[in-house]
Amino acid sequence: MDKYEKIRVVGRGAYGTVHLCCRLNDHKLVIIKQIPVEQMTKEERQSALNEVKVLSMLHHPNIIEYYENFLEDKALMIVMEYAQGGTLLDYLQSRNSNLLEEEEILKFFAQMLLSLQHVHSKNILHRDLKTQNILLAKKKEIVKIGDFGISKVLSSKSKAFTVVGTPCYISPELCEGKPYNQKSDIWALGCVLYELASLKRAFEAANLPALILKIMRGTFSPISDHYSEELRSLILSMLHLDPNKRPDINQIMAQPIVINALLTLHTDMGKVPCTRIQRPLSSIPGTGRGRVSARGMLSSREGLPAKPAALSSVYCWGGGKTSPVKLPLPSFETQVIEVSTGRTQKAAITKNGRLFVWESPGVGTEMSIPGSVDTASPAYVPRYLEGQAAVTIQHVACGDLFMACLTDRGILMTYGSGANGCLGHGNLNDVAHAKIVEALLGYEVIQVSCGASHVLAVTNEHEVFSWGRGDNGRLGLGTQDSCNNPMPVQIHDTLRPCSVHCGVDCSMIVTLDNKLLCTGSNRFNKLGLDETDGRSVEETSIFTLVASQPITKCPVKTVALGTSHSALVTVEGQVFTFGANQFGQLGYESDFPTRRPNQVQFQQTCNIRQVACGDTFTVAVSEDGEVFSWGKSSRGRLGRVDEETNVPRQVIFPGEDVFSVVSISCSHGNTVIATRPFHRSGSPIE
Repeated sequence: MDKYEKIRVVGRGAYGTVHLCCRLNDHKLVIIKQIPVEQMTKEERQSALNEVKVLSMLHHPNIIEYYENFLEDKALMIVMEYAQGGTLLDYLQSRNSNLLEEEEILKFFAQMLLSLQHVHSKNILHRDLKTQNILLAKKKEIVKIGDFGISKVLSSKSKAFTVVGTPCYISPELCEGKPYNQKSDIWALGCVLYELASLKRAFEAANLPALILKIMRGTFSPISDHYSEELRSLILSMLHLDPNKRPDINQIMAQPIVINALLTLHTDMGKVPCTRIQRPLSSIPGTGRGRVSARGMLSSREGLPAKPAALSSVYCWGGGKTSPVKLPLPSFETQVIEVSTGRTQKAAITKNGRLFVWESPGVGTEMSIPGSVDTASPAYVPRYLEGQAAVTIQHVACGDLFMACLTDRGILMTYGSGANGCLGHGNLNDVAHAKIVEALLGYEVIQVSCGASHVLAVTNEHEVFSWGRGDNGRLGLGTQDSCNNPMPVQIHDTLRPCSVHCGVDCSMIVTLDNKLLCTGSNRFNKLGLDETDGRSVEETSIFTLVASQPITKCPVKTVALGTSHSALVTVEGQVFTFGANQFGQLGYESDFPTRRPNQVQFQQTCNIRQVACGDTFTVAVSEDGEVFSWGKSSRGRLGRVDEETNVPRQVIFPGEDVFSVVSISCSHGNTVIATRPFHRSGSPIE
């Protein structure tokens, strides 16, 4: 709430409180719905989240505008437009039984039609249209439909079966328990139009059974003959008992009385504001390739405006690519802040909070990650994922055929394959689009990690949750059981987790005081759990402090887990590796004493900042932006045409690019790395 100042409470409902607030940067009045989620039932949470989802999909001058949402004090805050004219119900009650002129009725009705047409075009049902949910602008001429809390988004032409809405406005088919579709919204809109013409509800009764009976019979008082026959006939058609005989939106708009109102609306009330679309420079005829100037701009030989240099580059290798290959980005303006790779997909987060993926061209690409758009495009074409209009993503992690992403408000979303319960939605169902992990609402998640078939998340309160496949004790819950809902992990009170890391069959936690906790399979001592007296630990199901020398005394900055080995970076920039060393993936001689961690020695003095582990190889990044790799080299794992080596060697990138490394990720035999280019002068390109 740092950006807003509360003025007063303007309403209270079943789900929370509505505040009138002032936005501090421009002093604009806004409405903030404060919905506490911690004590809500699952259904209540879903209703609150549904309003955010629906509002973010709708952009229309006659619909309350959605600005943003965030978590504050374990409450979901929804920021939206403030309609100063109050509700349509308030306006009608202020008339003191003085009927509206037909012209004014049609002016209001035409705007409702346009807004409902926009809603239905998005395959959304409002399901609670009523005069209390129709708001007016300050001059009481502009209509704004709001309150989409119980709206239903249809994935197809299916119908909604849930009985919802205000009783006075529900349709006869709902009274009979039949499915709900767009024609039920038409019935509710007909009730609103009747109310505009009569200043009273079409259906009212002393109790619910009597009200249902009236609706089922379709009995209501006749409309005053003060109004035209066309208007009265329109109301009767919209309130037809048979939904198949009710007109749809387009049929209503085609009626002469409505056409005239729509024409008057557009000519008298001005144009709908449009968003200016700017064409990228690359689409302007005549622009060609040039050279990079000292300011990082492409200077054109034709004298046209200079094209800025790319803000990021993303490289990959492995899977048959023996040297770094530059991946295409959505545009030269894309600035990547994080990358992640799984067995079958590569993902990236942009600076402005967009998530996009590249489909892997190797084995498994026929099973593209759910949520991406399937086309016959060639490999390595970046595709933004759908449904991100109102969400800012700041962190992403890839598992096998599933993905987890984290918003800037600490809300975790997952999608993809639901096998092993990896999505955390309480079931094993696949999900095509990113869906909020409801069990973690009320917590502010700061980081998430995905293994092949399990997930760990850590909150700003240093709480850890795990879910997914549970064998080998990888979830740290003290059992071998799998979980399809996030479960709290018990950590000693003196230890405060700050980051989590998942391997294939194990997990690690780094604490605020730079200690390392591990759980799961300790095969080859890849978790460093062997005791100093020589006793081997094969497996543990609870998070345990590392016990192998010398890493017990190392202040850990970050860690990475491969299939059978691990690596950690200390606060001082040293790298220690432990686990299997069959292919030299530990970075030192294979005849070094087994099951004992050791420090990796680099050919030149350097401080390591990041490390990542694949199946049989390791990659490290220095503070100076140098990239090193070692281990098995088959299928390009090391990013160079080379024999496998147990000595770190530098990866050479194409061209003469000068860059800093932003993010690195390894999975199985693949590596993805995001870089930020520098000018020749050494300053970063902004």
